[in-house]
Amino acid sequence: MEVNEANNLAIKRSLPNADDKETEPERYKKIKLSETGISSDTGKHTEITEGGLQALPSQQNENNEKEDEEELDNAVLEDDEDDGDTFADMMKYGLVEQDVGITKFVSSHQGFSGILKERYSDFVVHEINKDGKMVVLDDLSVPADDEELSEDIFSVLSAQDKQRLEDLQHFKNKEDSVVIEVVEDTKEKRTVIHQAVKSLFPGLETKTEEKEGKKIIVAYHVAGKTALANPRKHSWPKSRGSYCHFVLYKENKDTMDAINVLSKYLRVKPNIFSYVGTKDKRAITVQEIAVVRITAQRLSHLNKCLMNFKLGNFSYKKYPLKLGELQGNHFTVVLRNITGSDQQVEQAMTSLRDTGFINYYGMQRFGTTAVPTYQVGKAILHNKWSEVMDLILKPRPGERGYLVKCREEWAKTKDPEAALKKLPVKRCVEGQLLRGLAKYGMKNIASAFGMIPRNNRLMYIHSYQSYVWNKIVSKRIEEYGLKAVPGDLVLKGATAVPIEESDVEKHTIHDVVMPLPGFDVLYPKHKIGKAYEEMMAADGLDINNMKHKIRDYSLSGAYRKIIICPENVTWEVLVYDDNKIPLVHTDVEKLEGTPLPESSKDGKYKALKMDFSLPPSTYATMAIREVLKMDTSIKNQTQLNTVWLR
Repeated sequence: MEVNEANNLAIKRSLPNADDKETEPERYKKIKLSETGISSDTGKHTEITEGGLQALPSQQNENNEKEDEEELDNAVLEDDEDDGDTFADMMKYGLVEQDVGITKFVSSHQGFSGILKERYSDFVVHEINKDGKMVVLDDLSVPADDEELSEDIFSVLSAQDKQRLEDLQHFKNKEDSVVIEVVEDTKEKRTVIHQAVKSLFPGLETKTEEKEGKKIIVAYHVAGKTALANPRKHSWPKSRGSYCHFVLYKENKDTMDAINVLSKYLRVKPNIFSYVGTKDKRAITVQEIAVVRITAQRLSHLNKCLMNFKLGNFSYKKYPLKLGELQGNHFTVVLRNITGSDQQVEQAMTSLRDTGFINYYGMQRFGTTAVPTYQVGKAILHNKWSEVMDLILKPRPGERGYLVKCREEWAKTKDPEAALKKLPVKRCVEGQLLRGLAKYGMKNIASAFGMIPRNNRLMYIHSYQSYVWNKIVSKRIEEYGLKAVPGDLVLKGATAVPIEESDVEKHTIHDVVMPLPGFDVLYPKHKIGKAYEEMMAADGLDINNMKHKIRDYSLSGAYRKIIICPENVTWEVLVYDDNKIPLVHTDVEKLEGTPLPESSKDGKYKALKMDFSLPPSTYATMAIREVLKMDTSIKNQTQLNTVWLR
């Protein structure tokens, strides 16, 4: 295998057609890789995007949740108005691959250009569960034991009754119960009302009473405020598993946003949902979700209410889902308007299948603004909390939208409460940090930073680990090429051991792992081990002392393969005339019997459609980078796009 240096190869963009209704800002959105389902991540590490990082649903500040929901829509609308210009301006100050150590290729084929994510439907991700089965949406039916619930439960309550019950559910009214008058009083009608209240408003119980000779239904709280997060045990059949598992198909919405939407419609807390991995926004993704004591029928009813979502494949089980319990993700990716010849495509895809790609951490790992996430991580490891605060909150060149006024207010006053008032969406990292500063004060920034959900805090130091790993892996490949050498590390079970001279012929580069820096890992026994030490020393860190006085920020380290070979690799070259024509047959289209449009045999454009599976924490962008031989950074693509359109 040959090692090839990265070079700046232009990525071609299509000029807008006269009849194309997409605006220029929408075209910029096509290349917002940080929002895509590009990482085959387990969900353990959350990627940051340019709009501020949202807190995980299970860890959002409950006291402020409703306030945030009411403000969210206006903030999103305000931010979307200048989204294209915002993104293009901000990317002038963003990172390119070389900044984070992504500099090598393994293949020798000639690169070619193509358009990634012309449409979000050009990127389809299916989760691969822990049993190795690809998760698909192919059944919308409801399990038989739910069928006793009448469809009338969704219409039997008036809008006024629903509002009063919702207020009662969230402890917003002064009364401790709500009376529902029964029109056309029959036992059957009362039964439906009882079912409706219990199904639609978890935490409420009902009883029938008589008042002035008439039957009334009284709704009341059965278990105090804890009932919202932990729905009634006694109203759930004992023979049924407590968790309803279902397949969630979503379009152009990340997992955490999707769960927020589902919880809002179901009137429950987001933390009763569980999943094995997060899927990002600009894609069609299919994954398994589990929810505590919500019936399949209630979930199925959402298919009538929500756009760009489909829920199905319902089943009841006795356990939730756990982050990381998956084998990976399967990707179907369409690269449009490719310039490569059939021979180039064949060489590129054969190399991807047989040799693989360098397992770099992708660009979305490091943020998309002028403040890389690894810089924040380095400041945390140094225990420099004022610097951490400044890096997260200071104004950022080229940024627009709702965060700008907040940052400006902070820079001017250093008053967290004043800055918070300028921030309509307070669930982002900036909002959580400002809340912490308002609570703990400027002399206890570490505790204020702790207001940010743990996964999001750890994302910063994981970003620094990833930065070091990328840089050192490029050095390793430059020094020793793409073969195993004595002193490299390989795994025996979960333990890393160095390759001895006598065993070197038994191993290939596909066996070699490199450590993410930490206190519980072994480093290579050749000069690359010293390179780790030198790089971290240059950053003012001691590789032999990776324990932090705050336990959460102590890095134990981990091992990661240098080269990944995708599985189930297939590809085909398609021709088409219309940029809007779909080239991937989605699960929903298959369910609905919608055929794909017939492809033209003499189309003006060529597209490369490829399928492949990747293990967790592996970045599909890095596989695509190896095929196209192009810089996947948003800054590079935005600049190329802007220049080409002039």
